[in-house]
Amino acid sequence: MTATEQNILDIRQILDLLPHRYPFLLVDRVVDYTPLESIEAYKNVTMNEPFFQGHFPGIPVMPGVLIMEALAQAGGLLVLKSTDMPLEDKLFLFTGMEKVRFRKPVYPGDKLELKCRLIRHKLKLWKMEGKAYVDGVLAAEAEMTAAIMNKEDM
Repeated sequence: MTATEQNILDIRQILDLLPHRYPFLLVDRVVDYTPLESIEAYKNVTMNEPFFQGHFPGIPVMPGVLIMEALAQAGGLLVLKSTDMPLEDKLFLFTGMEKVRFRKPVYPGDKLELKCRLIRHKLKLWKMEGKAYVDGVLAAEAEMTAAIMNKEDM
């Protein structure tokens, strides 16, 4: 296995790491990651997405909140691949988003490229920058904060 192959996560590996399932799993593949630094992933946006039925009929646009969720899931994968903490009884939850900006609509047929970069972390708290692109053009961006929580405390 090459170093590049080790930094790729296919859908089965993503399902092993994230608790999300259809229709809320919004990362199809991780194409590269460096623990404690960054991750690159993507979501293939198709007309079959359930949200396109109502957002908006005749002019399907991916909801911005779901673009942010896709970035959050990619960021979650980065954190999960960056910690050696036992995670069986843990849940990774986003606690805030700042500087959220939507720059370009995302449509069916687009490949939503998700890039997150770790800004800092301390104990169970993580802060990262997330950017979503379509065809190399920035579609959305945000700074996100998150925490690893005990499931029993939920």
